[in-house]
Amino acid sequence: MNRFVMATLGGILGGALLATQIAAPLLAEERLRSTTVYEQLDLFGDVFERIRNQYVDEPDTAKLIEAAINGMLMSLDPHSGYMPPDDFDDMRTQTRGSFGGLGIEVTQEDGFIKVVTPMDDTPADKAGVEPGDTITHVDGESLMGLTLGQAVDLMRGPVGSEIIITVVREGESEPFDLSIIRDTIRVQAVRTRVEDDLIILRVTTFNEQTFPNLRDGLEEAIEDLGGIDNLGGVVLDLRNNPGGLLTQAVSVTDAFLDQGEIVSTRGREEGAGERFNAQAGDLIDGKPIVVLINSGSASASEIVAGALQDHRRAIVVGTRSFGKGSVQTVMPLRGDGAIRLTTSLYYTPSGRSIQALGVSPDIVVEQPRRAPIEQDEADEAPAVRSENDLRGRLDNRDMSEDERRQMEDERRRAEEAAKLREEDYQLAYALDILRGLTALNSQR
Repeated sequence: MNRFVMATLGGILGGALLATQIAAPLLAEERLRSTTVYEQLDLFGDVFERIRNQYVDEPDTAKLIEAAINGMLMSLDPHSGYMPPDDFDDMRTQTRGSFGGLGIEVTQEDGFIKVVTPMDDTPADKAGVEPGDTITHVDGESLMGLTLGQAVDLMRGPVGSEIIITVVREGESEPFDLSIIRDTIRVQAVRTRVEDDLIILRVTTFNEQTFPNLRDGLEEAIEDLGGIDNLGGVVLDLRNNPGGLLTQAVSVTDAFLDQGEIVSTRGREEGAGERFNAQAGDLIDGKPIVVLINSGSASASEIVAGALQDHRRAIVVGTRSFGKGSVQTVMPLRGDGAIRLTTSLYYTPSGRSIQALGVSPDIVVEQPRRAPIEQDEADEAPAVRSENDLRGRLDNRDMSEDERRQMEDERRRAEEAAKLREEDYQLAYALDILRGLTALNSQR
């Protein structure tokens, strides 16, 4: 009995000794880490006081603090940053769908200002700004060394005023200037149009109006077609869509799914992420979908494209998307400013992160650059001839008036499709896929 007690005590003492041996270094390491942090904060305070007291001109201490905060956040990743009160107000205005500016989404890459995408029908879009362009100068002033916020401030100005940006573009041997007239940007989140029995939903951004616009546009277009039974399919055009609100991306995806995960987020702490699932109800009753993406499709656009692709609910067509797979949380601060901090990564239903990778389309379709218009008639495409053009041909005596009208209708559609290929090759390709799927489904 005594032996048993002694053995037990020995085990307890041994365990306590082992725990102490493990815990002591951990506590010492934590104390060292805290000491180091306080020393570094003291260093910051020392530098701040030296600048405040010994700099050649009396500095604006508020701006010094702002710059220090912004520098700290920007050292983390390109999407974290400090928003002064004015910028915070602008951000809240943009999510409501109306703001002033050029109409471009920009980021910072290796010290340069890079265009993520120009927004549809904005001054930047009309001036010819393209995704991937690098802006090096504004009105002759170099942007090198400026923060993203400082560069954006330079591009702001009164509505109606002119700005000259210098652009470096892949494939162009020299930088070139673009003149843009600033305007009030009123973003229509979703534009809807009908092509034969197909609906095209052009989603330009994910703001508070996106899902309501999409839902209402779909309902109206389906009604114009005479009901859901007459709908062949939908093109969801997310090209050059820089993203926006995560909640709106979830709602748009949910519009076409009956069940299953849409997206999940994972942060620093295990179990702190979120998971968003679809609710029952597909607005188009399972009709085929083609999603269009390109290098200007980012963030919320990639959530939608990735989810519909993983669920095999849509065919994704175009080129690889931008690859912004991180989630930013806006945290208001004292003084009416805020910080935008990257707090998690998002994952598609199959568990893949697209951070820095993007969504790969199921069918890669490049958008050809528009060739310059040539006046030389020799460059024109030769006319297509058929039996109907031959002199002395035999007419088709068995063709009824209905069949003749059908043939003329098919010819008209073919001519419109050919014209669309010249204007927007990727969209024409997407419509061709939908027509093929519709024809295939009708034969079943």
